[in-house]
Amino acid sequence: QVQLVESGGGLVQAGGSLRLSCAASKRSFGIYVMAWFRQAPGKNREFVAGITRSNVTYYGNLVKGRFAISRDNAKSTMELRMNSLKPEDTAVYYCAANLDYVQIRVPGDYGYWGQGTQVTVSA
Repeated sequence: QVQLVESGGGLVQAGGSLRLSCAASKRSFGIYVMAWFRQAPGKNREFVAGITRSNVTYYGNLVKGRFAISRDNAKSTMELRMNSLKPEDTAVYYCAANLDYVQIRVPGDYGYWGQGTQVTVSA
């Protein structure tokens, strides 16, 4: 069992930056992949970024070049640094994890989810 807790959401103006954090209850050496998804009202949950245990990273096309994902296995934490934020980045951001291999961009493959943190970008 893995519990995930997100923090760091909030309100920011367009062009600004935010940093999201996810803390895992299990030593993250044992977690194969950690990822961020987001969901805006009326839309499907969307892949944002993911990182494997060996620090291979993946990004959604809409955030590539603006967001950066990292993880610290010793501290069992993951971060998402978001730069050049746009109003269309507004959503609830969820931390996700799975102990085994997944199709990294597919939310249904993940076994563990955080409660979500709101990110609002004003124009």
